[in-house]
Amino acid sequence: MSSSWQQILALDARYNAYRTPNSPQFRTLYVKRRSQLLRENAKAGFDPQIRKQYMKQRQQLLADKYGATITLSDQSSLRSRGSRGTSLKGSFSNISALDDSYGLRAQSRLSSNQLEVPTDVPRGLTPTKNAEASRALVGDNTVSENYAFAGMHHIFDQHTKAVTSVKFANDDKSRVACSSLDGTLSVCQVIPSPATVICMLKGHTGGVTDFCWSLSNDLLLSSSTDGTVRLWVVSSGKCARVIDDPNMAPVHACTFQPINNNLVISGNSRGHVQVINVSTGKRVRGGVGKMAGSVLCLACNDTGNLLWAGDDRSNLQSFIFDIQSGKLNKGKRINVSEGHPITCLSFRAWISREASDPSLLINCAYNSLCLYRIINDDGEVRLRKTFSIKHRNENIRSSFCPLMSFREGACVVTGSEDMSVYFFDIERATKPCVNKLQGHSAPVLAVSFNYDESLLASSDSDGLVIIWKRQQNAEESLKHASGEV
Repeated sequence: MSSSWQQILALDARYNAYRTPNSPQFRTLYVKRRSQLLRENAKAGFDPQIRKQYMKQRQQLLADKYGATITLSDQSSLRSRGSRGTSLKGSFSNISALDDSYGLRAQSRLSSNQLEVPTDVPRGLTPTKNAEASRALVGDNTVSENYAFAGMHHIFDQHTKAVTSVKFANDDKSRVACSSLDGTLSVCQVIPSPATVICMLKGHTGGVTDFCWSLSNDLLLSSSTDGTVRLWVVSSGKCARVIDDPNMAPVHACTFQPINNNLVISGNSRGHVQVINVSTGKRVRGGVGKMAGSVLCLACNDTGNLLWAGDDRSNLQSFIFDIQSGKLNKGKRINVSEGHPITCLSFRAWISREASDPSLLINCAYNSLCLYRIINDDGEVRLRKTFSIKHRNENIRSSFCPLMSFREGACVVTGSEDMSVYFFDIERATKPCVNKLQGHSAPVLAVSFNYDESLLASSDSDGLVIIWKRQQNAEESLKHASGEV
């Protein structure tokens, strides 16, 4: 889909709130059909000037019809943000370039207590001769080319309220699960086509705030404002265990202990981080940590001996986790941006194959996506870089892109309150935004790649989940056709 048609689809999606407000099913069908028609028309190769005129006229007609003027944040032409500087034909098939003034000037308007990147932190990763040789083998595609998308693969609308989280199963490119404030979770099959909802998990009496797949993908763990954590059997869709929060407080975050899935960790609105044995349903002795604010997110490192928790007062606290006993000991604490909630934490041990670089990706409700470097064994972190996104009120989530490569650059992806999905190259010193997906008509709350990055899922506050299909290069297309991938 060309960039012009992608902008038209984004505009139509944003006016969706005004179309039959009492019939969300119609709005979803409209976006699906509109996307299909625009993809078909894009193949005809119309004059770009005609498309621009159509865009302008349609924007005026929609404004006149619904009595509201909605403009896209950026309608500039799409150009490569790669280092080669030449135009990429077809690479940006459905994105809009990020307005430089939004990404760069917005940072200059931040107040004096905004995050500041220390100047003594070393930049980038340490390359090796082997990495240089391997990079030559995989070709010279830029990060921008690697994260170009061919359009929407499917749209799910089974939830009636905000979808708080969306996650593909571990090492599985076909199954994705969603949690919603309507009190349910859903498990969906996205490939092969047609995409379907496999099952709905019902039992929570409050909104589902977070969930996590077990290592083997046979279980789901969910947390809710009803003050419980539930364990679900994916194959049957049944609830295997209900664990009441000891304080009967809303639970906003949960995760499996990565090494021992018999232990789970939850965080509640009273600031308690708790380790629970799912076999007994009881809290582990000594497995409790306390924070000043309401715990909103949790993340463990790969070996399970470190845990980080973020709260609604911008506190980031590390805990040293004793895997054998389940006990928690406090490590280091920092305040990311005073009074602004931390809504998501993601850990990554290796940013790329060039060097180990343990990092923590943090969404902070101060219009910032922050990348921190983990600098010692007790979980202490140091700020490396920040990226500007629109984030003030919602619980926005982000993720590291799962594939590591020898190509220059490494990507992260995040939702945003401006109804867009952003991709940032964390190695790029200037203009770090390499892609922007538009199509949602509400703030994008969560994002998730499947393990081979062929599909991206994004969810919004209206309950819509869009599955985006990544554009394949010729080599990948041949592999898929021959069944190698």
